[in-house]
Amino acid sequence: MILTGEEFQRIRAQAEAEYPAECCGVVLVREGSPGERSLVPCRNVQNELHAKDPSRHPRDARTAYHMDPRDLLRIARREDDGYRVRTIYHSHIEAGAYFSETDKQNALVRDAPLYPDAAYVVLSVVAGRVVGAAAFAWDDSRQDFLPVELAELPR
Repeated sequence: MILTGEEFQRIRAQAEAEYPAECCGVVLVREGSPGERSLVPCRNVQNELHAKDPSRHPRDARTAYHMDPRDLLRIARREDDGYRVRTIYHSHIEAGAYFSETDKQNALVRDAPLYPDAAYVVLSVVAGRVVGAAAFAWDDSRQDFLPVELAELPR
């Protein structure tokens, strides 16, 4: 399961609340206990990075996201406690729910996915409302992220 209906509703609310900035976060699942899930909304610090060094970070939070390092540390601690990253999500502002080249580059380390078993969910937010969502997963045989079924979730 990529997202439960409740998780999707919470992510939708986050995406709409953080508009016009991209939202981001993860869903963790405890190893050996697939029913034990934890949604971890993260803070997008892209605007801060852009303000500090616009040449190195030319995009702001309307067109990019960068998870707060403190959130990444919190996720790493949960991984140490037996959780694994199951879903990574973010929103696209005034754009479709697709896996962009930038999304792909950010998900890879030396041409391999950092989280090969995770699904990536992208929400399309237009005029402050989520209007679409899509999921993508790594296909080892094609060495690429391909669309996967995102179960019908309540709107």
